[in-house]
Amino acid sequence: MMKLKTRCLAALGMLFSAALAFAADPIDSAKFEGKVKVACVGDSITQGAGTKGNSYPKQLQELLGDKWDVGNFGVSGRTLLDKGDHPYSKEKKYQDALAMKPNVVIIKLGTNDTKPQNWKFKDEFEADYKKLIASFQALESKPRIFICRPVPVIGDGAWGINEACIQEQMPSLDKLAKEMGVGIIDMYAALKDKPELIPDKVHPNAEGAAEMAKAAHAVLTGK
Repeated sequence: MMKLKTRCLAALGMLFSAALAFAADPIDSAKFEGKVKVACVGDSITQGAGTKGNSYPKQLQELLGDKWDVGNFGVSGRTLLDKGDHPYSKEKKYQDALAMKPNVVIIKLGTNDTKPQNWKFKDEFEADYKKLIASFQALESKPRIFICRPVPVIGDGAWGINEACIQEQMPSLDKLAKEMGVGIIDMYAALKDKPELIPDKVHPNAEGAAEMAKAAHAVLTGK
């Protein structure tokens, strides 16, 4: 009986490892009949505030090329938390992202959640994130999902957005990725040594968005 239990645990461990490996595998666009549809879900940083029309999804589209179709579903000021002041889950853009039936989903939320009026609900952060991920996993298109480590907040931040709470989110994001079998795109690492690309302390400029696009491109394609 003990041997059987050990074998079962070993098998489960192998399946878990395989799921994690799949989550990190590059996406081969040649295996898709049509374009690879990418839904970029997020807040003002995804939407493109401060980039003069050169959001990271737009620049990601340019890097990926014609075989990909990148949609920008970012909404300024939105939170991951359902009890936040402006929950993303209540937005039409969220429904539009689901309706796209994407093959790939990139979620970059959490920055606005650091505001004091929102982070007081931090104990619900992981559960709300799981719910959002699950809503995309349930789609018929069975998309590959990637969650992002947030962009760093410079100095004392702005609008209540702060670096300390960004740091609190990091372990939860790593844990979520493992539990939900999704990939991670490290937008934090892409910009942590480039404070000059985040002039208002929160929103990357066009050059900063380019670094985000490069980070996403590298994870999606392995190049």
